[in-house]
Amino acid sequence: MSEQMTAQTQPPSAEELLRGAVKDPRELTRYLSYLKTLTEEGLNGSVLIAPLDAAINWSRANSIWPLSFGIACCAIEMMCAGASKFDLDRFGAGAFRPTPRQGDLMIVAGTVTHKMAPRLRRLWEQMPEPKFVMAMGACTIGGGPYCKYGYSVVKGLDKIVPVDIYVPGCPPRPEALIDAFLKLQARIRTDRPIEERIKGKEQGRGERA
Repeated sequence: MSEQMTAQTQPPSAEELLRGAVKDPRELTRYLSYLKTLTEEGLNGSVLIAPLDAAINWSRANSIWPLSFGIACCAIEMMCAGASKFDLDRFGAGAFRPTPRQGDLMIVAGTVTHKMAPRLRRLWEQMPEPKFVMAMGACTIGGGPYCKYGYSVVKGLDKIVPVDIYVPGCPPRPEALIDAFLKLQARIRTDRPIEERIKGKEQGRGERA
């Protein structure tokens, strides 16, 4: 029984990690050949083989710095998620920033009014790329109880800024916010930052030409 438990708790091998991270068969063959060479030379314990995209995505997904933007009662649940009981910092996302210059993720937690909308848009524009937006709560997603008669309330955050993750609820519990973080991390891990950067440079050259 103990041998079975030990076998189940063993960490994945380097080959299994590569097969999970690299989807292109040709790239996978190339990385596996590198790994085989390192194993034959006895360097597999001190050299890490990984695609650059995977390394960048790993660092981005595990160091998300949210921008403090709590404007109504949903912010209480967001604070609770960052406190000791739920400890959002376990996922590298506990460093709430007071300035958009240092934020990766804008968590809009609360009712957005038309007077607040241009300020929210300005803060979003000041955030560096890559940036993400999370709409937390029914009021943020679609106006909540103010969707019909609340003339001063914006009927959906996606009318102001592009939204990546929606967290429904009134208000959502901290577990829902943590689940949204995990889904955002999974999305970030599928990005191809190097490929996107190269495509962006090529498009820029084409526009200048």
